Amino acid sequence: MAPVIAIIGALEKEVRQIYAAVEKGTVVDEAGLHIVGGEYHGFEIVATTAGMGTVNAAAAAQHLISAHGANAIIFSGIAGGLNPALHIGDVVIGEQLRYLDTDTALIAESAPGLEEFSSSDFLVELAEQTLRAHGFVDAALSEGDAATARAEADATLFRRNNTDSEPQRFLRGTIATGDRFVSGAEAKAAAIAATQGDCVEMEGAAIAHVAAKNGIDCLVLRAISDNCDESYDALSSREFDLEEYAKSASSLVLSIVRRLAVQLGIEPRD
Repeated sequence: MAPVIAIIGALEKEVRQIYAAVEKGTVVDEAGLHIVGGEYHGFEIVATTAGMGTVNAAAAAQHLISAHGANAIIFSGIAGGLNPALHIGDVVIGEQLRYLDTDTALIAESAPGLEEFSSSDFLVELAEQTLRAHGFVDAALSEGDAATARAEADATLFRRNNTDSEPQRFLRGTIATGDRFVSGAEAKAAAIAATQGDCVEMEGAAIAHVAAKNGIDCLVLRAISDNCDESYDALSSREFDLEEYAKSASSLVLSIVRRLAVQLGIEPRD
């Protein structure tokens, strides 16, 4: 039986490309979710839009595990940047995920007994390989190492005809998750102080939390859409930009799944 990968986004734009990519797709509406299932490079995919916030994310993740047998969860989408080394369009791989506005000591009194969560190591590695192959440069590199990485990025298929532009960057970092939209200097500073996060959003830690509770693998990816300096309404008005950032994140997810298929020796079925 093919492994089942759940792919979740908070917004429909974050999973639209996933819906289009799966083959022999099925569609079902259940548990308040619109779920598209199908085959992709030898995996069974179940994809859905969870809605915003930790409760929506956790409910969607648990349903796809319990009702659809998901062996792993990939969550991708957009986030506000906290780390000044990151710019709009850059990507954070959620090596660590921390709740922003939750009493984590109380959370840890229940299984799995953790105050913070993480993406699975092998999926983090796979995400980094994918980003490098897409012409991204590690934002954590020293100046000398960054020059070498820039040359490698410029040689990739994604940049070889556009080497005059600055490459996008990625970071294996910390994602902060809270149930309030972070906007303004004061809220941004508070989020950094509380979590030492590189970006902030509203779902990732809940996804990793549910994955850990169920003992399955997960990966959380975020493309930076703003620097926490806009209201939600102002950010939403930039519909074209948000579509591009979300599409970039979902394209990376599909590429990661293809690389995983090669790594595991899984062949697409006829």
